[in-house]
Amino acid sequence: MPEPDLKAAAAAVELAREVVERCAAGLGDIDDNQVVAYDLAHAAAAVEIARSVLDYGALGDVEARLACAYVADAVHDVASRILGREDAWDVEPAALAPALPFVGAYRAPSFLAPLAGEEGPRHLDADFELVQETFRRFAEDKVRPAAEHVHRTNGDIPEEIIEGLAELGGFGLSVPEEYGGFAAGGESDYLGMVIATEELSRGSLGVGGSLITRPEILTRALVRGGTEEQKREWLPRIAAGELMVAVAVTEPDFGSDVANLKLAARRDGGDWVVNGVKTWCTFAARADVLMLLARTDPDRSKAHRGLSLFVVPKARGEGHGFDFGQEGGGRMQGRAIDTIGYRGMHSYEVAFEDWRVPAANLIGGDEGLGRGFYLQMEGFENGRLQTAARAVGVMQAAYEAARQYAGERVVFGRPVAEYQLTRVKLARMGVMIQASRQFMYQVARLMAKGEGALEASMVKAYVCRAAEWVTREAMQVHGGMGYAEEFPVSRYFVDARVLSIFEGADETLALKVIARRLAER
Repeated sequence: MPEPDLKAAAAAVELAREVVERCAAGLGDIDDNQVVAYDLAHAAAAVEIARSVLDYGALGDVEARLACAYVADAVHDVASRILGREDAWDVEPAALAPALPFVGAYRAPSFLAPLAGEEGPRHLDADFELVQETFRRFAEDKVRPAAEHVHRTNGDIPEEIIEGLAELGGFGLSVPEEYGGFAAGGESDYLGMVIATEELSRGSLGVGGSLITRPEILTRALVRGGTEEQKREWLPRIAAGELMVAVAVTEPDFGSDVANLKLAARRDGGDWVVNGVKTWCTFAARADVLMLLARTDPDRSKAHRGLSLFVVPKARGEGHGFDFGQEGGGRMQGRAIDTIGYRGMHSYEVAFEDWRVPAANLIGGDEGLGRGFYLQMEGFENGRLQTAARAVGVMQAAYEAARQYAGERVVFGRPVAEYQLTRVKLARMGVMIQASRQFMYQVARLMAKGEGALEASMVKAYVCRAAEWVTREAMQVHGGMGYAEEFPVSRYFVDARVLSIFEGADETLALKVIARRLAER
């Protein structure tokens, strides 16, 4: 087994980066080259993670081994996307040839198998270790015991979990201290958020990890564009867990194509009157307020510039549907959409008929007119980072389940964990998870400085796809029992499938955000 060679790893990463940049420079019209643009986006994400993991590899021997294994996998991924499409990528067939000996050495089963079960340290300082321990303990004590029941019965999240998370301050991680939260305006705000989210998601994606996402999105929008009165009205109550939040952006005919949204709000005296339908509005029944993106300018040619953002109060409803009326005839109806996983949160189609929203609830007041798209993107960019944290948590849970089962299950006279194929699978899982986690930390640090929007999209795109592979392989390690609901690994698998769909569908994120920004550099 070769010793780790970070110098060779860095050279391989640099070669892959050059290939990615060459393709981006000659990409041309993305809509005419969608297949290459999609592959380019994911290749670029893998390369950025590889660049990040080199720093991690410098921290110790185990870290270096994990880093070399990840870099070899990332370069192999880039090479496989190029093979047979060299002309479209504008590269020579042998463009990555100098890196192939490194790939062969560090993707070899003889190198990977000894890494089975080796996760590597996270290298968090004492304060963040405390955050991790606190939220992990809560997830173990409160979230995990409820997760299977909620999943199998398609039930609601127990109120004691919401109350307990509020007591921990989970809803105030991004709320500035002056409004009752814990955000001090530095790097710790973002790091604390992703660490907490990962641990809650390790307990359950639906019952734990996603609870703080929607308050986070509305918080970011209010902090960026809300009036002082709005910040003082809503942020302390969000931080205290008094107000649960749902996000109403997607429409039946328009998902990520936000510029063409149709739900309309028209001014009527001291109110805005809302008519239209939103869909995939997660947690809408239990929520106390909706963050609603509406068209306030009837001139549809203005596209996203005609959209504004509202805070819409509502009563709490039943988990499987609701129907509310207002004085004067306004109506809000929610129909639950059953899903294969991600249960507990519940998603809804929500119809508004002459629903009145006070003018004071237009985020930013009159100055917020037409700024809704930009304000919701402020929350969604951070939501992508948080979704990556959710994916890492689900992967971690699946990996731990596979590792434990492989050690206990005996097949043909030997524990499954002793077979080379299983050991390599476990090694690749651990490598992928730690590399994803370390890049997630780096993106959090970038976003704390007002940077990292592209990297947030990259980490979301890559890690959510990785979660599908890790949970699938963890399920496979369980054999037939992986298909049985009595083992939680089946829940991890169906939960992971949603990650590449929400908070920016994978294809839209790859084509409209990552590939486009790469081509514009």
